[in-house]
Amino acid sequence: MKSTIQVIGVFLFTLFMNAQDSTVVKKRIYTTKPLNGSEAPTINGIIEESSWDLVEWSGDFIENQPDENTPPSEQTKFKILYDQKFLYIAYRCYDSDPGKIEKRLSRRDGFAGDWVEINLDSYHDKRTGFSFTITAAGVKGDEFISDNGNNWDGSWNPIWYTATNIDDEGWTAEVKIPLSQLKFGKSKEQVWGLQLTRRFFRKEERSVWQRVPQDAPGWVSEFGELRGLIDIEPQKQLEIQPFGVVQYDTFPEEDGNPFRDGDEFKLNGGLDAKIGITNDLTMDLTVNPDFGQVEADPAAIALDGFQIFFREQRPFFVENKNIFDYRFANGQDNVFYSRRIGRSPQGSIGSSPINTEFVDRPTNTTILGAAKFSGKTKDGWSIGILESVTEREIAKIEDADGNRRETIVEPLTNYFVGRVQKDFNDRNSYIGGIFTATNRNLGDILNIDYDNPDTDETSELVGLRENNLNFLRKSAYTGGLDFRHNWKERKYFIEGNIVTSHVEGSKEAIEATQNELTHLFQRVDADHVEVDPNRTSLTGTGGKLIGGKSGGGNWRYTAGVFWRSPELELNDVGFLRQADDIRQFANVRYLFLKPTKFYRRANINFEQSSAFDFEGNYNRIQYEFNGYINYQNNWWTEVGAAHKPRIYINTILRGGPRWRFSEENFAFLFFGSDSRKKFNFTMGYVNSGARQNNFTFHRYVLRMRYQPFDSFSMSINPEFERNPNKTQYVTETDFDGTPRYITARIDQQTLSASIRLNYNINPNLTIQYYGQPFISRGTYTDFNYVNNPIASDLNERVTLYDDNQISFADDVYSVDENRDGTVDYTIGNPDFAFVQFRSNLVVRWEYIPGSEIFLVWSQGVNGLGDPRDHLFRSLDNQIFGQQPENTFLIKATYRFVL
Repeated sequence: MKSTIQVIGVFLFTLFMNAQDSTVVKKRIYTTKPLNGSEAPTINGIIEESSWDLVEWSGDFIENQPDENTPPSEQTKFKILYDQKFLYIAYRCYDSDPGKIEKRLSRRDGFAGDWVEINLDSYHDKRTGFSFTITAAGVKGDEFISDNGNNWDGSWNPIWYTATNIDDEGWTAEVKIPLSQLKFGKSKEQVWGLQLTRRFFRKEERSVWQRVPQDAPGWVSEFGELRGLIDIEPQKQLEIQPFGVVQYDTFPEEDGNPFRDGDEFKLNGGLDAKIGITNDLTMDLTVNPDFGQVEADPAAIALDGFQIFFREQRPFFVENKNIFDYRFANGQDNVFYSRRIGRSPQGSIGSSPINTEFVDRPTNTTILGAAKFSGKTKDGWSIGILESVTEREIAKIEDADGNRRETIVEPLTNYFVGRVQKDFNDRNSYIGGIFTATNRNLGDILNIDYDNPDTDETSELVGLRENNLNFLRKSAYTGGLDFRHNWKERKYFIEGNIVTSHVEGSKEAIEATQNELTHLFQRVDADHVEVDPNRTSLTGTGGKLIGGKSGGGNWRYTAGVFWRSPELELNDVGFLRQADDIRQFANVRYLFLKPTKFYRRANINFEQSSAFDFEGNYNRIQYEFNGYINYQNNWWTEVGAAHKPRIYINTILRGGPRWRFSEENFAFLFFGSDSRKKFNFTMGYVNSGARQNNFTFHRYVLRMRYQPFDSFSMSINPEFERNPNKTQYVTETDFDGTPRYITARIDQQTLSASIRLNYNINPNLTIQYYGQPFISRGTYTDFNYVNNPIASDLNERVTLYDDNQISFADDVYSVDENRDGTVDYTIGNPDFAFVQFRSNLVVRWEYIPGSEIFLVWSQGVNGLGDPRDHLFRSLDNQIFGQQPENTFLIKATYRFVL
């Protein structure tokens, strides 16, 4: 470990000593002019108004992809005008064969066919920007650009206006962007970063107004400049968007169940608002938000016991999420994970209901209200503040005689997130910080004498006798600092951060935290951690330090270290998979920047990584190679392989000793056809295998997309996985006072397919369907117990039961380990077969910019199949043969812009 850190230190030091000449590209400048009383252009796609004559055309675009710094196949030119409310852009996209202009329709942000876009760095911070794209078919695309072009957030949906037209010279477009949708400071003359890009579809060619060399360290930092914006006043945005929802649910009726009588009708309403506190900073508000039109999460099963990360899809939390992002380490770990807000209630319903009891349990926690204050000031301050309150949720239980009891399954909870960053050093550096707080109102739940209530407040809660929330932490706080410094025209960088967490709660809650899979303080072979049942708080740290070369020439390299201390806990409003972990990595990448007759672009990459825990155990070493090539016909191939000579894992035995897996090798191969074609596909295969057949993994991927005509597209993405493992964890039991960790051979098979259909009547009226059948089954054989968990030989690691030791009857395995004729312990049958189908059919009509009507039909089926059945038989029995649950809803919104 010490030598590894020394190597990283030497590597980072050499970055400061390394100097390399870079390509010098002259910055282009476009000078706009105001309308000054002239009539504003009519946005119809035809550039005919005399007001456009106030400014000159600018063109001379240069090819960016695939053959950078060469003349493009077709030229493009543009004009920009403005007044006190709007920015106006006109495009002329020449095409020698207008009949071949690709006018494919898609949903918003689909970017299909020919298109042209403008990027505006109105902050002029050389890191962020606003992107407006218009396709030849008139479909809008809009994104917020951050991290110098490494992140494009399509969830940003501003109000703007556009139209296109095709003529004998090619195609034209007109765009009108309200200045209220942009962010800029107050100044006599604005200077903004400016870039324009055109996609010439037939040749899959990108040309740009401001040249960006292929070895540039970023995107926004390379923009040209927009000048001439004189005395424009910052626009204080005020938008109010009320909504109403009518919802009807149907589901299988259950005899005698008062909560499942076959259908349910609901009316709901709420309000979203956007208030410009200043032109730089915006307040977003939501009251009783509804996310019924949001696409369902994909199905997944995790046999390792860890939580599954799902991406955020709810509009309120998705917009401007980059400002709140704080990935302090590798993977998905983040100080803020918005899916915690409105999560499924965490509490159980108390004692298990008997057969004559029925349960009505909320599926999600109600968000009473939320507010976001976010933006970036002209002098380089990025600010984000989020505050949200979720309602106390109650499950209802009723028996056959009509007697009811209730139990709290989620307390009233307050979530707070604050994020700030400051640019300096001519925007080449920044420092920042984050603070989060989660506070649960547990006082009125955990501290009640239900048999002797002595206040009106507690009297209201007498019926809530069975609460099961003593495992929840009362409060959780995190704080962090981060920085990044770029030099040599941003071609070299060093960045890092540190995070500290502090959680508080009852002794039961903190003991439960110590025993969670994330921490496992109860590990029997760990000397650096142990469970303390008297603790009422935990404090931990995490962070990273990395540096490297991000631009200039063909080579890129990065090295760094991540760490998460044993007591680090983020899962109240963040995402943390595993604590007690130190990771080191280094990678080198070579880019083939100049296309040849064989390929358009390509790269190869080599990476080494290793892992340790805080006791100093050397847990993992891995070497990986991968490469990518995009051929001249626009087909592509991606290939990779890795070798893991050392694999120790602290979590496999769920609190038992450290476990060793046999040496592993894996490889993958993916290739795909030209994505521009009406029919295109991707095929892939992933294979992993360990010595002595400890485990293997096979994954087969097929993705097919077909667009028979411009307004309709369809795709189907089936996947099949098979994952046999000789030592799949089953359970822990006791044998004569000694812990027994039971594993077995599993044959797990998983089949899924996501299906999408999109029909675009016009750019503002679309019909979209999404469906996903999912089947996963696992059958267990060859049960065994752990003998020496870190033995190199698999046969010494576990001991198989023979036929005289284990028997199976009534869905239970009985084990007579010492063969004395008495059952020493039993194991429940772990075989499983999970079947699920989810689908959404959505009609979306944006009847005026920013105002929408949704018609939604959602359907779901969940079932438990027979593990001995074939996968397709489970599909037939548990999906096609079952009555689904249906949700029909109509949601209407109207956006008032004041």
